[in-house]
Amino acid sequence: MKHSRILIALTVMLAVALGSYLVPAAPAATMGPVTDSLGVVKVNRGQPIVIAYWQVTSGPNASLGIDQRRGIEIAITDKGKVAGGFSVRLIGEDSGCNAEGGVTAATKIAANRQVVAAIGSTCSSEAVPGAPILWRQGIVTVSGSNTAPTLTDPKRSAGFGGYMRTAHNDKVQGRVAGEWVRSAQKQVTLAATIHDGSPYAEGLANAFAGAFLALGGKISTQEAIAPGDTDMRPVLTKIATSKPQLLYFPVFVAEGGHIARQAKEVSGLENVILMGADGLFSPDFLKAAGDAAKGMYLSSPDLSPAALGPRYTTLLDKYKKRFGENPPAAFHAHTYDAAMLIFAAIEKVGKKDSSGNLYIGRKALRDALFATKGYKGVTGTLTCDKNFCEAILTGDDRG
Repeated sequence: MKHSRILIALTVMLAVALGSYLVPAAPAATMGPVTDSLGVVKVNRGQPIVIAYWQVTSGPNASLGIDQRRGIEIAITDKGKVAGGFSVRLIGEDSGCNAEGGVTAATKIAANRQVVAAIGSTCSSEAVPGAPILWRQGIVTVSGSNTAPTLTDPKRSAGFGGYMRTAHNDKVQGRVAGEWVRSAQKQVTLAATIHDGSPYAEGLANAFAGAFLALGGKISTQEAIAPGDTDMRPVLTKIATSKPQLLYFPVFVAEGGHIARQAKEVSGLENVILMGADGLFSPDFLKAAGDAAKGMYLSSPDLSPAALGPRYTTLLDKYKKRFGENPPAAFHAHTYDAAMLIFAAIEKVGKKDSSGNLYIGRKALRDALFATKGYKGVTGTLTCDKNFCEAILTGDDRG
């Protein structure tokens, strides 16, 4: 039974998707007891397995990536800092929540041939150029928060053959948001949207508009801003002329704060209902938006104990004890699951030689992740195939 809960933050169906293509096969590489067409990572006895994260850890969206890095750190601790009998070393790069940062972070990680797997990216705009860079080196990456539909579209390029995610698809989140507005805010028949040109925001805006239109609503205008914009008045003034009752802007913290505050200052938008998505689901957005955030609606994974049960309650207790605060964003649990999936796959495919060295085939690791069946994660039960994977939250999953 799937759960759909509407709180201040809308509950979205947790969905996981996997890329389904491989890079062209390289000559088979044999090292120790392992032969793998994409290469083999050797971990010498006494040395650690290296896992890399690429997350945004600076700037206005830093809370999103720091929250996920913490999820990885808790997962490593829960594994006893060991996978397959070897210690785990976590390294990382700041991916900036933009395409340029994604390229830089992925390039640095790909240059380190000891990296067994990567966890990230935070933002979909990083993953679009970054994931193929990693996969060209045979490095699989698992994202806990990428949600752009294009990343797991069956028509995506072969460069995403080593990409998977434990986060929902924005086709789901945008649709749920649009449907919720038409069902819970029946007086709203005219809406406008703003995106920032990123795969994440544009995908959400389009999915919202599609669902809203399908249920009899009308979209007055769909506008775009650029990341880094601070003066939103020109686009907001244009939107105001169409007199929408609701403004949907699934962007990130800095730009979202400017939109929320300035919308209240533009004639014709003083009473417009404001709505965003999980990119704004952070205390940092509340600081950026100030009083303008009051009464606003956000969609996000439902992290309430009633939805996720005792597994998440336990994770949350560990989080607060370790870091001294509540999670500042919504995807620490998804990234915890991403790390645990990687550890399970390493333990499945890793082989030792007579000297105690560990060998991990890169294609074998990717295939083991894609073969995940019925994994009981914090966010739900993960079951994968060569194309897609869904985290389905069911009544008998909890606990």
